[in-house]
Amino acid sequence: MELTIQTFLIVCPLVFLASFVDAVAGGGGLIALPAYLFAGVPMHNAIATNKLSSAAGTVISTVRLCKNRFVDWGLAVPCISMALLGSYIGANLALLASDKFLKWMLIPVLPLVAFYVLKKKNLDTDAPETEISRKKQWVLCGISSLAVGCYDGFYGPGTGTFLLLLYTGLAKMKVAKASGNMKLANLSSNVAALGVFLFSGKIVFPLGLAAAVFSIAGHYVGSGMVMKNGSKIVRPIILVVIVLLFIKIIADM
Repeated sequence: MELTIQTFLIVCPLVFLASFVDAVAGGGGLIALPAYLFAGVPMHNAIATNKLSSAAGTVISTVRLCKNRFVDWGLAVPCISMALLGSYIGANLALLASDKFLKWMLIPVLPLVAFYVLKKKNLDTDAPETEISRKKQWVLCGISSLAVGCYDGFYGPGTGTFLLLLYTGLAKMKVAKASGNMKLANLSSNVAALGVFLFSGKIVFPLGLAAAVFSIAGHYVGSGMVMKNGSKIVRPIILVVIVLLFIKIIADM
């Protein structure tokens, strides 16, 4: 595809914003993927290129959370391994789907993801902890990571939010630790999908590398706000992007 200055001016600032949102509360894909579509990038190329920029940024926020002990390393194995497997499966399925199918899928999927992002409350503080066995936590984290990893490889927006909700709601992890494990799983699913898309030739490298720089900056700033109640600001941003994307989809179709 032909790249213009306008393409970079649309994608890069929105990727920064998406990465900031993603580092704070997850759901940044609700902004990042539409950014590529707004700029006129074809659907398969948008999904693939978005994986390049998002993976680069996710590395930064993951490292910061790991350094600050926001990870339950005892649950890292099922989170990482199952996310890798799920994402590999999902990415291969995405390559089989047509551009038209993926665009139509935006209509039911985005409202569902946005609903969870906007609906979730009090994830900023630890709720009273419910004790479950470590073995059960392993199983629940593994199943959650496999399912959401598959979704991330196939499509992606809202992956971090889904993981956070499942880790805290099903596996009963404290939010602080769940945030770190969510990033480890999210990074793993990004890497697996990126590998699949790399060999498929769908990545637009000049745009993806430029966006990766902005993604890194957004994740660096956002990860510093995880402990500062910063997730409250993301809901209005995501809502605006969803509305704009819906208008564009309807206009295109």
